Amino acid sequence: MTGSLIFWAVVLIAAVIAEAVTLQLVTIWFAAGSAAAVAAACMGMPLSVQVLLFISVSVALLCVTRPIIRKLQVKDVLPTNADGEVGKIAVVTEDISNEQNTGRVKIGGVYWKARSFDGNVYTSGTNVCVEKISGTTAYVSTAENAFLKEKP
Repeated sequence: MTGSLIFWAVVLIAAVIAEAVTLQLVTIWFAAGSAAAVAAACMGMPLSVQVLLFISVSVALLCVTRPIIRKLQVKDVLPTNADGEVGKIAVVTEDISNEQNTGRVKIGGVYWKARSFDGNVYTSGTNVCVEKISGTTAYVSTAENAFLKEKP
């Protein structure tokens, strides 16, 4: 009895420490299972009952709580306001040339540093499509690309 009690207590402590370190809800179910086994060992139940309790409590809690916890966890990164500009039409306000490291566009009333997504040079007044935003730079391509993307 004493040996199994010590064993389950060590498993319980190890599972709690592992959970505290990772914070990923990986070992919390095993901590609960080992707590049930510790209780069984304190009551003098045979080792087979302790192991059965450990397995059944751990698996039951895992099956019941894991789907709930997965729904509650934040999975998606919320897009920033800049991400909302992707796919929009912008107007070139300063010639865009990757080789000369120049270019600015106006997207919805806001001016952005711009680079050509496809390597083309765009002159002032040209309509372009925003392909991606990286930091404070808009990467643009020909405006026709925006219309091609919208077709099913």
